[in-house]
Amino acid sequence: MTELDRRSFLGRGLATAGGVLASGVAVQTLTAHAAWADQGRPVAESHQVGYGPLRRMPTRNTGEELLALPAGFSYVVLGKTGTPMSDGVATPIAHDGMAAFHGTRRHTARLIRNHEVRTTPGSPVGRVHVEGSRRYDELGVAGTTTLEVDLRSGEVIRHFVSLNGTIVNCAGGQMLGRRGWLTCEETTAGPNQGWQRKHGYIFEVPLDGPSPGNPAPSQPLTAMGRFSHEAVAVDPRTGYVYETEDDSGKPDGFYRFRPHDPRNLAAGGVLEMLKIRGVSGYDCREGQTMGVRLPVEWVRIDDPDPDLEGGALTCTKQGLAKGGAKFNRLEGCWYGDGSIFFNSTSGGDAKNGDPPNADGFVEGYGQVWQYLPSRRDGGTLVLVYESPGRKELDSPDNLTFTPRGGIVLCEDDSSDADADPHPLAPGLENVNRLIGLDPRRGQPFEFAVNIADDSEFAGACFSPDGSTLFVNQLGSTAALDPPGRTYAIRGPWHRGPL
Repeated sequence: MTELDRRSFLGRGLATAGGVLASGVAVQTLTAHAAWADQGRPVAESHQVGYGPLRRMPTRNTGEELLALPAGFSYVVLGKTGTPMSDGVATPIAHDGMAAFHGTRRHTARLIRNHEVRTTPGSPVGRVHVEGSRRYDELGVAGTTTLEVDLRSGEVIRHFVSLNGTIVNCAGGQMLGRRGWLTCEETTAGPNQGWQRKHGYIFEVPLDGPSPGNPAPSQPLTAMGRFSHEAVAVDPRTGYVYETEDDSGKPDGFYRFRPHDPRNLAAGGVLEMLKIRGVSGYDCREGQTMGVRLPVEWVRIDDPDPDLEGGALTCTKQGLAKGGAKFNRLEGCWYGDGSIFFNSTSGGDAKNGDPPNADGFVEGYGQVWQYLPSRRDGGTLVLVYESPGRKELDSPDNLTFTPRGGIVLCEDDSSDADADPHPLAPGLENVNRLIGLDPRRGQPFEFAVNIADDSEFAGACFSPDGSTLFVNQLGSTAALDPPGRTYAIRGPWHRGPL
C-alpha cells in the first residue's frame, strides 16, 4: 500500500474514538475484507500479507518475552500492575480501553487508560484510589490513569490516577474536540450489590486538569443512560454520541445520545436505541448478509436513568419493547469517513462453541457493523464483515484505524468454549491476537500474539504522530496476577498495511 501523504491525509481524515485518524482507505479495507470472506477465499500464506511471520521477542526494557511480533518491530512495557506511579499509588489492575492524545512536550503522547476492576466494594486489591480526592462512590474500585510517554525512548514521564470512585471501567471514547476521554462503566450494579451509589454510567476525564494527586471529580452523565456501557464515538458534525452495550448473555442495543449542548454533556439530552425501520425486534445477531443496507429509525428511551433497585425497566428492555434491534456483545466503536463502525464480539453464523444465551441465541465469532447517519432520515446500517471462524478472527473487541489507512482489531476470546491454541504460545488454551486487515488484499493477518497469558488485548490506539501503537494486555480484573500491562510498539509501519 502506498503511504498516504500526510497533508492530504489530514485533509481527508477525521478524529476517531481511539485518538487517531483514518481515511477512506480504512473503509475500503473493510469492504474488501467483506468481499473476500463472502467469496470464501483461503487465507494467504503469512509471508504474503501483513508484515510477514511472527516470532517471540523480548521487551526492550525488561527482557521478558510477552509478545510475538513481525521482524523489525520492537516494544516496551509501560505501567505494569503494581509499579509505583508519580502520585505514589501503585498501578492498578485490569488495563482496558484507552486513547492517545498530544503530550505536553514535543515527541510525547498522553494516554488516558481505563481499569476494568471487578473486585468487591472497597477492596484494596489493585484499586484505583487517591485518598481524600473527590469521587462518586467512596467504595469505588475502578477508574482511569493517565500516562505521559516519551515516544522516542519509551520512558514514562508522568503516570497518575486521573479518575476514581467508579467501577468496571471498560472502554469509552474521545470527547468532542479531543478535549478528553469519556470512560464507561460496564455494569448496572448499585446498592443492592454493596456499592454506595448506582452505577452503569459514562464519566468525563478532561485532558487538562487532572494531575498527580488531583484526579478529576467523578460525576455521572445520567442522561446518557444507565446500562452496561462499552464504548462510545462522537460524530463531530452533530455532536451526537453513539454508545455500545455489552451485557453478556442478553440481547444488547446500539444507542445514540442527542445532547442539548454537544460541548456540555451534563446539560442533558435525548437517549435513543437503533431500530430497523418498519421491523420490530430485528435480530442482527445472525442470519445477516454482508453489504445489505438496512434502513434505520430511532426509538426514545423514556427513562435513561432507571431505578433498577426499585424494579424499573432497564434501558435495554425499554428500547426492545419499542422494537429496537437486537445485537450481541457490542464493544469497540469508532467514527470516521462520516460513519460509525462498531464490533459485535459474538455475533455471526459461525458458532464459537459457547452454550446458548438465555433467549436461545448461540454466539458466533464476531461481526463488524457500519452505521451511516443521515440528516434526511434515521440513517442506514450495514454489516461490513462477519468472521467465518476463529483462525480468521475470534471475538473482536476494541478496534482502531491507523494513520496510514489500516485497521487493527483486538481479540477477546478467553471465554470461548472452543479452545484456541497457538504454536507461538505453547501451554495457553485461549490465545488472543491483534488482527490487522490488509487493504491491498482484503485479508486478515496476525500482527501480534499475547504469549504471556490468556487475557485479552484492549485499548489499541496510535500516537498522534503515527509512530507508536499503544495497546493494553488486560491481565486479571480481580487479582494482581496476571498483571495488566501497556505496550508501546514501534517499527517499519510503512512496509505494510498498518
